[in-house]
Amino acid sequence: MTTRMRSLSLTTIVLLLLASAPLHASEGGKIGSVDAQAMKVIERMSAFLAGVQKFSVTIDIAYDIVQEWGQKIEFGETRVVTVRRPDRIRVDGKDRDGSESGLVFDGKDIAVFDLAEKVYGTVAKPGSIESAMAYFVQDLGMRLPMAGVLSPDLPKVVAGWAHTVSYVEPATIAGVPCDHVSLSGDWEDVQMWVAQGDKPLLQRMVITYKRAEGQPQFSAQLRDWNLSAEAPDSLFAFSPPEGAAKIPFAPLLREQQPGAPAAPQGGQP
Repeated sequence: MTTRMRSLSLTTIVLLLLASAPLHASEGGKIGSVDAQAMKVIERMSAFLAGVQKFSVTIDIAYDIVQEWGQKIEFGETRVVTVRRPDRIRVDGKDRDGSESGLVFDGKDIAVFDLAEKVYGTVAKPGSIESAMAYFVQDLGMRLPMAGVLSPDLPKVVAGWAHTVSYVEPATIAGVPCDHVSLSGDWEDVQMWVAQGDKPLLQRMVITYKRAEGQPQFSAQLRDWNLSAEAPDSLFAFSPPEGAAKIPFAPLLREQQPGAPAAPQGGQP
């Protein structure tokens, strides 16, 4: 029987403790160096998305779970993320087995729900998206895949943990011309493909957990970016699913703490 852990949080990634050889640099960079062209790609992406007041994106996620006998088995999910700055975010996820879960923040409260388990939890945290998600990840210990990508401080965050940042090559992802950049830190290797042109949006991300047994990977394909998405207040109003039981966040955390890749913590992408 395969082993898999499900998560109530957003998409994708807790960067596990990794430690194999550092990422080999491409022609654009050197081991232990920060390539200016690659950083410019990251800075443009971060600045552009920070200036978009509302958007939605669909993320197709795949992640490895290493089995007791050493085989890597892939699982996945699709998540639809809708953001309205400064204080609204909603994530609706559907696993490949059909299970649905999600997160809603309305500027006052964070709510997470799991339709398969018929449970939900809420916690008060008035403020911006950034402050709420920081509280969700750092204080509650929950997982919020790719939360760092939404941060306007992403370049500063990258500079704090990546010892190598390289420009790999121009590449095309799902028909979109992109710049392919790679980042390497003590815990993980990260690759990002960012659209070229006047809308430098993230198209794909791959993370390798170097210190995890079997070096599993997490990947996210981003599609259907909508920079003028409908985002009425009603979309961010949480109503408990019918028949669902409210449970405290503490048991929720104990249940979800081990397991599948989730969002980078401590500021990583």
